[in-house]
Amino acid sequence: MPVIAVIGAQWGDEGKGKVVDLLTEKAEMVVRFSGGDNAGHTVINPWGKFALHLVPAGIFSPRAVCLIGNGVVINPGALIDEIELLNRSGVDTSRLFISDRANLIMPYHILFDGLEEKWRGGKAIGTTGKGIGPAFSDKAARLGIRTGDLLDKEALLERLHSILDYKNAILTKVYGVSPLSLDEVYHQYCQYGECLAPYIRETTGMLEEAVNRGELVLLEGAQGALLDPDFGTYPYTTSSSPLAGGGCLGAGIGPSRINAILGVFKAYCTRVGSGPMPTELDDETGHLIRERAQEYGATTGRPRRCGWFDAVAARFSARINGFTAAAITRLDILDTLPRLKLCVGYKLDGKTIDYFPSSVGALDRCQPIYEELPGWQVPTTHIRRYEQLPLQARQYIARLEEFIACPANLVCVGPEREQSILRKPLL
Repeated sequence: MPVIAVIGAQWGDEGKGKVVDLLTEKAEMVVRFSGGDNAGHTVINPWGKFALHLVPAGIFSPRAVCLIGNGVVINPGALIDEIELLNRSGVDTSRLFISDRANLIMPYHILFDGLEEKWRGGKAIGTTGKGIGPAFSDKAARLGIRTGDLLDKEALLERLHSILDYKNAILTKVYGVSPLSLDEVYHQYCQYGECLAPYIRETTGMLEEAVNRGELVLLEGAQGALLDPDFGTYPYTTSSSPLAGGGCLGAGIGPSRINAILGVFKAYCTRVGSGPMPTELDDETGHLIRERAQEYGATTGRPRRCGWFDAVAARFSARINGFTAAAITRLDILDTLPRLKLCVGYKLDGKTIDYFPSSVGALDRCQPIYEELPGWQVPTTHIRRYEQLPLQARQYIARLEEFIACPANLVCVGPEREQSILRKPLL
């Protein structure tokens, strides 16, 4: 069986949680490889409706092993709360394991996140305020504390002492706020360590064994390709790579082991937070899409910015990820619209371009060039076979396939598991 990377192909919130939950029916392992609890994967299945933030969406499988990889930054309190919520709902978390190499979100990361956003003022990035960026900054600066450190209290105290001295100096002398107590932080994280100790493992060996046994392994991404810190709308990006390549680093697996890369696209575009979005609709149609789809963040509750499908951005996303197949989600949200628009190019400073600019200034000046397609104006939520979709819906999907240069093997017509049309196998 293959290793399949499930990647958000736009600005996140594409429905990766649903896709992973669906595919997990046949999977033996699911690995979350990036982000932190700033990501929210909404899953609706026989267990109920869940907004997962750290635990992989494969947790509802009765047999799949779920790993939180080294590429994730973990708020231990948030993770413990999520595990307890799942347990109260009757979901077994005994097959959940956490990489001992994953970095921890500390109280000062959350403080710095808020203070830095306040300092940026009108140029704020629009973070979730959960400390994700500062935690990844410390990881790169070699100032991080990892989950494995929770298992050695003496080493944890020594490391925390030196780091907290430095962080408190910045908090007091730069931002003028009160310092954090070493004793309070240390004792809190010792308690977290006691709770999480049964879950913390060296996970790369577990992953390798699953691959060598020929088991189906899913690499579960967070956020989307257009938020990648290298290729996204920098600096309005996330802090870890949501790309397929990031899956290798964040899970601990070689690139040659990945057999398929599934790009998850919404049938339209959404974005949360600041940054350019060429096809954004600040009008009645944008409001209609938001309300029909209930486009509000699973993590923050913020209303998502909605717009037409951006084929220029989608083609760029396909290039940097190497998608072998696509999933098109939320097709049903477009059911009521008489006409659809598809952005096929940009007008930048009077010139027509067909590429995704690296400069946010240039991208912000881009005006979308639209191609119009007819809508279908009939319900699709009950349809389970591709050929039963309205002709106009199939024509719309075919046009998307032309731009992303890979087949749309999976089409979703609603948020629930059964509201899915599997056209072709993913391999």
